[in-house]
This record gives sequence, C-alpha cells and structure tokens, in this order.
Amino acid sequence: MMGASGEVLSNQIRTKWTVTRVQPAEVPAAAPAAAAANDGENDRAPLTERSDAELVDACLAGRRDAFDAIVERHRRSVYQLCYRFMGNHEDASDLAQDVFVRAYRGLGRFRRQSSFATWLYRIGVNACLNTLGARRLPTEPIDARPHVDERAPDAAVELLRRETAGQVRAAISQLPTRQRATVILRVYHELSHEDIGRVLGSSVGAVKANFFHALGNLRKILRPGT
Repeated sequence: MMGASGEVLSNQIRTKWTVTRVQPAEVPAAAPAAAAANDGENDRAPLTERSDAELVDACLAGRRDAFDAIVERHRRSVYQLCYRFMGNHEDASDLAQDVFVRAYRGLGRFRRQSSFATWLYRIGVNACLNTLGARRLPTEPIDARPHVDERAPDAAVELLRRETAGQVRAAISQLPTRQRATVILRVYHELSHEDIGRVLGSSVGAVKANFFHALGNLRKILRPGT
C-alpha cells in the first residue's frame, strides 16, 4: 500500500506525466542490498545518462527523482503502444498513465529477467487487453501448429509499410488480440520474438506462428481477393 505521497505520485502521473518527490521510506519495496551501494557509486552521473537498471536501483534506494527519469524516457513508446491497441488518444493516454502507476507500485517486483522496457511493455499489453476484454475476438490455439517459415511474412510486412497508417490501424484492430499484440510489438516496436514471448507469456514458436497468421490475415483484409 502506498503512502500519501505515493497516492500523489499516481495523481501526478495521470495529470502531468511527471512524478512527485517521494521519501525513501515510501519507495515501492525494500531496496535490494546492493541497490544503495550501486547508487552511491553512480550518484555523480546525471540521471539521463544512467541505464534503466541503474534508475531502478536509484529509485529503490530512495532517489527522489529517479522515477521521473524513467517516465520521461519511456512515456512516448508506452503511449504509442497503447494508441496502437486502442486507436484513440483519450484511451491511449489514460492507459499509458496507468502503466506507469502500475510500474511504480510494482517496481520492487521487477526481477530483471528481461529488460525494463520489456517489463513495461508487458504491463502495457496486459492493461490494453484487459480494457479491450469485452471486445476481444476469439484466438486460435496455435502452439501446436507446425514450424512457420520465417521468410514468408516479408511480403506482408512490406504491404503494411506501403498502406496508409489509417488503413493499417483499422486492419490491425480486426485481428484476434494476441495476433494484434504480436504485430504491434514486432512491426512497430521491433521487439525480438524472444522478447515478445516474454511480454505475452508465450513460447517463441507461438509468437512466430501468431505473427505469420496475423500477417496473412492482414493481407486478406488490406488486399481482399489477392
């Protein structure tokens, strides 16, 4: 449970895309033993020059402005992720702000098994899918499908690049949700199959199959009859 300043933090993220200064005792979770020491070694480096891992350590060690830097660094990509799911600014802005609130509250549970950006994407995708839950299209069980030729989607990816942004967004919105997520993360955010698997909690084979079938569906939507 966050204290009073933690609640103010949530409100600030929602309204101004910034964070308040929190006291060390109100950091989301107890800092790892090495976090404070590591931050001491790096406390002369500007926050903007620190890695994500170093910013997380600084936040957990009680640095008041470390999470500000995290928000500033990632807010554009998180907003773009949410916009590509939701298709409108209002929903995307609200969800992007919620992603950072959730990230702040769960920062002590970030286990560093993936990059911090991948962890944020996972929070963002889950938030978007939960919001879209009532409108979800059925997804197919694809884990059992045979190996997919990775060269096959090249033409479909090129098709996406040639079509207008509005046409592509409309087509992507018609995909089953996991196919939609895979296309967004792969084409627009350029995540590897492995990172997409971490975001979606899927195997690499499932990600490849999702991507292959999603691009096939998009080709049919964008160029019917071809």
